[in-house]
Amino acid sequence: MNCFESFQVKPGSRVKLDKIDPGFTDCYSDREKAIPVIQKLDERIRALQYLMYAEGKRALLICLQGRDAAGKDGTINHVLGAMNPQGCTVTSFKQPSQEELAHDFLWRCHKVAPARGHIAIFNRSHYEDVLIQRVHRMVPESVWSKRYGHINHFEKLLSDHQTLILKFFLHIDADEQLKRFKQRIDDPTKHWKISESDYTEAAYWDSYTQAFEDALDKCSTPHAPWFVIPANHKWFRNLAVAAIVTEAMESLNMRFPKPRVDIEAIKRKYHALDAQDIKEGLIKVRKKNQ
Repeated sequence: MNCFESFQVKPGSRVKLDKIDPGFTDCYSDREKAIPVIQKLDERIRALQYLMYAEGKRALLICLQGRDAAGKDGTINHVLGAMNPQGCTVTSFKQPSQEELAHDFLWRCHKVAPARGHIAIFNRSHYEDVLIQRVHRMVPESVWSKRYGHINHFEKLLSDHQTLILKFFLHIDADEQLKRFKQRIDDPTKHWKISESDYTEAAYWDSYTQAFEDALDKCSTPHAPWFVIPANHKWFRNLAVAAIVTEAMESLNMRFPKPRVDIEAIKRKYHALDAQDIKEGLIKVRKKNQ
C-alpha cells in the first residue's frame, strides 16, 4: 500500500487530527522531483476525463473541505485545472441564499451533482451544514445531528447512479494558516481573499476540529471515502490529490464506446474523395435543397 492510500479514513475508524502530521512528506520528500510527477498525473487525469466524457456511463464528484487558507482554490488550480471545462464544473458553496434556505439543506448540492460523463468539484460542500452551522449553533443539535445520516443516504444515491465520490480534507495546522493569512496581507493581488472572519474564526479552532473529526468519522464509506491530506506543503498536497484521483478513475476500467456509424463505409464514401469532389458534392446538395 502506498502512502497516499494510508490517507483514506477507514469506515468506522476514529480520526484525531492532532495525531496526523499536516507537514508529512515522507513518501515523496523532494519537491523538485515531485513537480514532473504531478505534471504527468495531470496529463493522465485529463486523458481519463476525456474517456469518462466519451463513455458517458460514470460521473465523478470531488469534494474539497478544509479550514480557511487550507488550499481548496489552489488544489483546483494546480491539480484539477488540467481538466477540460467542457466536462467539468466547479461550484463554491458559501452562505445559502434565501431560495436555498427554503429547501432542504441538500437541495443546492443535489442540483449541481455531476451528470454521467461529467466531473463536478465542490469547493466546500454539503458538509458545511455539519460544520459552520454546528460550530456557530445556527441550528439546534437535534437538527444537525441527523444530517450525517442524510448525507450518507445522499451520497449512496449518487453512487448508485454511477457517480464516483472522492472527498478530501486538506489538513493544515494553526501556524501554517497564520502564515498564509500574512502572505495574503503582504500580497496586494490576494487582498480580495481577506475577510475579518479569517481571524475571528480562529477562536473556534477546537470546535471546528471536533466538527471535522465527526464528519470524517461518520461519513467515510466504501462508496464515498474521505481522505485526510497533509497540506502544509502545497506541492505535496497537489501530488497526493492528483495521485488519488488518477488511481480512482483508472479503477473504473472505462472504455471508449463503439462507433455509431460504419467507419469503413465512411472511409469509402468520403475519404477516397479529394477536397474538390467533396466541395462539388456539397454544392449539389445545397442546390437540390433550395
